[in-house]
Amino acid sequence: MSEITPELVRHLGVLARIQLSADEVERLTGQLDAIVDNVAKVSQVATAEVPAMSHPIALQNVYRPDVPEAVLTPAEALKNAPDAADGRIRVTAILGEEQ
Repeated sequence: MSEITPELVRHLGVLARIQLSADEVERLTGQLDAIVDNVAKVSQVATAEVPAMSHPIALQNVYRPDVPEAVLTPAEALKNAPDAADGRIRVTAILGEEQ
């Protein structure tokens, strides 16, 4: 027997404050039922002997050495800027004049 009924889908729609048409309720009933069935299948496979994991491949952080390098001078930083004034990059105002 299906766990997901049209009444349950309508109730979920009300809880989520989503107005669902009759076609959407019918479509979502089938889709949500398929999702619940697939989760049940996965739950049957999982056993206590299988360790939980977040990723199928072991991950390891790779860090490069933190070596200081030469920094840009202000002139070099402004060289490719489309517009500059007073040693700063000039951009179009986005907030308004009251700032």
